[in-house]
Amino acid sequence: MSNYVERVIAQCIENNPGELEFHQTVEEVLSSLKPVVEQHPEYEAAGLLERIVEPERGITFRVVWTDDAGKVHVNKGYRYQFNSAIGPYKGGLRFAPSVYPGIIKFLGFEQVFKNSLTGLPIGGGKGGSDFDPNGKSDAEIMRFCQAYMTELYRYIGAETDVPAGDLGVGAREIGYLYGQYKRIVNRSEGIVTGKGLSYGGCLGRTEATGFGIVWYAEEMLKANGEEIKGKTVAISGFGNVSWGTALKLRDVGAKLITISGPDGYILDEEGINTDEKIAYMLELRSSGENICAPYAEKFPGAKFFPGEKPWKVQADLYIPCATQNEILEEDAESFVKQGVKFVCEGSNMSSTNQALKIMQAGGIIVGPSKAANAGGVAASCIEMGQNAGHTVFSTEQVYQQLHSIMVGIHKACADASQEYYGKYDLIAGANIAGFQKIADAMTAQGLV
Repeated sequence: MSNYVERVIAQCIENNPGELEFHQTVEEVLSSLKPVVEQHPEYEAAGLLERIVEPERGITFRVVWTDDAGKVHVNKGYRYQFNSAIGPYKGGLRFAPSVYPGIIKFLGFEQVFKNSLTGLPIGGGKGGSDFDPNGKSDAEIMRFCQAYMTELYRYIGAETDVPAGDLGVGAREIGYLYGQYKRIVNRSEGIVTGKGLSYGGCLGRTEATGFGIVWYAEEMLKANGEEIKGKTVAISGFGNVSWGTALKLRDVGAKLITISGPDGYILDEEGINTDEKIAYMLELRSSGENICAPYAEKFPGAKFFPGEKPWKVQADLYIPCATQNEILEEDAESFVKQGVKFVCEGSNMSSTNQALKIMQAGGIIVGPSKAANAGGVAASCIEMGQNAGHTVFSTEQVYQQLHSIMVGIHKACADASQEYYGKYDLIAGANIAGFQKIADAMTAQGLV
């Protein structure tokens, strides 16, 4: 039993060569499950870990579309339906040139545990394509989305697999995808989430991920005798997650001083806390342009640091919201030297495994992404319930449910880490709390 976890990790790496992001998340999750597995020898007898790291279904397809000049293009499309033990597959679609099976598997595997932590009846999956929406016209994006859904539609359904948006897939793309699905199957159903409010979308969904991150961070600080009000916060990114985070930080009385983009980062010591500044984040995102240089031009009090990340800025709380592995070992070492106390991950797998170890060894409290950024998928599940019940929830109802879910996730993480490790370790706690529900469901359903 003692090597069961190591054997499964090694086998997964061997079976999925070159998929480094997937290897990373499997190692990070499974390594923290050792004390749980030791107490449950039946998991090894049932091959439970081997099953949980293998997607139930992986779909790869070609996507053929034409640009505005009539030229034919071919992209690769993916959907990995990872685990349906606790409900229909749920997870986003990512359109980006960096997409390949290792990225989709990493995101899908993380999604399984994230969705479990919400306490809602949703399994985990992820999909996407190596299509790059940047520089494409609306008509080209529409044709691509229609071609993508023409291949995907036969594998999804409101009670089977419900995709959502992710990097490169926003409200526009969701609309095109949904319209094509409805055209093909001749049914109006909640087949995707993140829909527009005019056709089944959920109030509060756009800001849900960012709001959830701040509510989770608030619980982290409370658990350690501090409050978020009055704290100085540095975040990365400038997209939807960063925007929602900025809004909620202002609501709770914290002072946001950084955002970042592909061109560098902005330090605005006056605070990114006015309606104009926060709205400008979305304006720049939709423009497809770099953010930091234009921000500094528009708001002269801000300073622009080209080609750098905001992790050396002095702050009380750091929230990475840009992409995976944006906190490297050197960043973690810098945090420790600065005496940083709190890091709350907003982007999926924000930190490398070694960076996590360095931060925790240095006494930094880390809120892991699979727990902290679960607000987005929680709101998506609320949208699924709204669609299934043919009703509409108010913004206040959504916020109330979402806040309760995020408080519950933090408690589940803290309780699980205390039970199995005897300490406050939110990383291990998130993995254990998410795993336990899935393991119970898989065990109850037999070898399927």
